[in-house]
Amino acid sequence: MKVSIRSRAKQSSILLYRQHREGSASRGGFAGFIVALANTAAGASRSGADELSTVDQLARLLERYTFVGRVDGDEVELAQVRAARAQLRDVWTADRDDAAAMVNRMLREAPARPYLIRHDGSDWHVHATEPGAPLAERMRVDAALALMSVIRMDETGRLRVCAADDCAGLFADMSRNGSRRFCSVRCGNRVNMSACRARRLRG
Repeated sequence: MKVSIRSRAKQSSILLYRQHREGSASRGGFAGFIVALANTAAGASRSGADELSTVDQLARLLERYTFVGRVDGDEVELAQVRAARAQLRDVWTADRDDAAAMVNRMLREAPARPYLIRHDGSDWHVHATEPGAPLAERMRVDAALALMSVIRMDETGRLRVCAADDCAGLFADMSRNGSRRFCSVRCGNRVNMSACRARRLRG
């Protein structure tokens, strides 16, 4: 029974960061948003370029992931969100103890005050910043809340960087046995094709 409970708890922790604040950053849950934001960085995006370099690009990201509250739509906000992106990439790639320290710091600096809320047809869920707080602050705090149980349940090994040499894309490995290596099918196919060509040349 203890093994079964532990297994269910780990599955719950994965689902928590996958579905956290589903009513707000709704596509893929909040982990989906973290990945989407982080993968706008140069070397991680589909184009290879920085896809969060203009206010318009930030607006398009927010069309896909809804945030309730203040959105200024200016260069200051863009710079703050870009800084949050860098912080979240650092947390994603950190070891467990360092990630815990980073999450604690993000919550402390906000400062975060968790409370339950329902809005826009969603059920009760946790917010920890006021709607008038800067967008980047709300992003950091929501990401920290989504990652807390991942760290607590020792599942940070599922927060990964693409194994392709030419890609810095992040992804959450949701496979049952934790064997996923690439951020996308495209990267996996490209690496496999390259390995196949190399074998032919050797043969």
